Amino acid sequence: MALDPHPIRVAAIPAPDSPPPAGAPPRARRRGPGLLPALAALCLLLPAPAGARDDPFAGAEFLDRASAIRAVLDRNPGARAALHAWEAARAQVPQATSLPDPTVEYGFAPLSAGSDDAPFGHRVQVRQRFPAPGRLRLGGAVAAGEAEAARDELEGVRLDLALEAASLVDALYAVARGIEVNAEHRALLADLQAVATARFAAGQASMQDPLRAEVEAAHVEHDDVALAARREALRARLNALLHRAPGAPLPEPPRDLPSPDAAPLPGPEELEALALASRPEVQAARDRASAAEAAVALARREWLPDVGAMASYDTMAMHDVHRWMVGVELNLPLGISRRRAALEQARARLAGARSEAERVLDEVRSDVHQALARLRAARHVEVLFRDRLIPAARDQVAAARSGFETGRNDFEALVGAERALRAAERSLAEAQAEVSTRHAELARSVGRIPGEIVPPGEEHP
Repeated sequence: MALDPHPIRVAAIPAPDSPPPAGAPPRARRRGPGLLPALAALCLLLPAPAGARDDPFAGAEFLDRASAIRAVLDRNPGARAALHAWEAARAQVPQATSLPDPTVEYGFAPLSAGSDDAPFGHRVQVRQRFPAPGRLRLGGAVAAGEAEAARDELEGVRLDLALEAASLVDALYAVARGIEVNAEHRALLADLQAVATARFAAGQASMQDPLRAEVEAAHVEHDDVALAARREALRARLNALLHRAPGAPLPEPPRDLPSPDAAPLPGPEELEALALASRPEVQAARDRASAAEAAVALARREWLPDVGAMASYDTMAMHDVHRWMVGVELNLPLGISRRRAALEQARARLAGARSEAERVLDEVRSDVHQALARLRAARHVEVLFRDRLIPAARDQVAAARSGFETGRNDFEALVGAERALRAAERSLAEAQAEVSTRHAELARSVGRIPGEIVPPGEEHP
């Protein structure tokens, strides 16, 4: 399966009023207010067409798996919430790297107002504080690390939603195929009942045989009710992911699922290397550890004094040359216990972030091995049912029917053979859905949208 080996990155539209993160290319200059923004705002207030708003599958005959994934990623509120969380975290970067606002002070001598003995006296002073060298840079590094971690969490949310959407479509396929199998076997049971009735009329069978076929048909009908209930539950869950009403209509389930390449899967070591390079959880843990390292360096800078600059004009100075004043100020970092505690706190958080990164690495490696093992087992089950059990079950039904019609075996053997064939065909549909879902889980375990797994021998990013 030749697929894109590069890790998935989420393409999100940056917030219009927030600057890009550090290292990002400059954005185009934002235009001033005008008629176009007003018209755009008015369009947002107008209701969208019902078809575009409520039915992302308008005109589709069948529920396409890839289309369902795209629609969920586009409409799900959880993905939008994660996007806004990233935007909020990104907006912290310019706040952390900006100088404090300057201050302006003004004072006057109230008794000089309207005095005949002295002129009106007043003073104006401007101050600007400059944090210790490197403090703004390190504060920006902390904020940027948290913003990158929020971006990686957004990617993780999108991957989880894509996997759940794919799993729901797979399950709907299995349910729809199960209903089709039941319909085929209701027709088969009706045919067998007619054969049993004819043999009973000819005195060659018991009255119990047609009744046994009727009982088995009732069991099939009961299965249909259970399958219909499961189908409604799956549709409600998929509609919830799509931010729609639970009972909103959906296209019919797909007639066939995407067939993953039957070629040998990449080895666990190759998949593990890809997962460590691509999983957003790994990158988020690394980003948080980097932010924690910057926080430790920032806590050390708290021991350095800040520098302030001031300028003032005082009309009450005795000499004109003393009216203008400029100067500097330093704060005295005497809060030793507070700064020591802040440094210990930052170090503890750094140790925790590094331990969390190690835990994530262990979990990612485990996820890959478990997903690979489950996919291999599911493939084996699918091949077993398709190539061995179903052909044998069909031969058994044919043999049992021939034996019943010639009087060599009873009707119960024929009904049992039919039940075994029905169960095998239902199990094959479930196995096909299982293979598709396990393949999606393996793709998710290496940081890919369901259906994408790196082919053997391809280089990792």
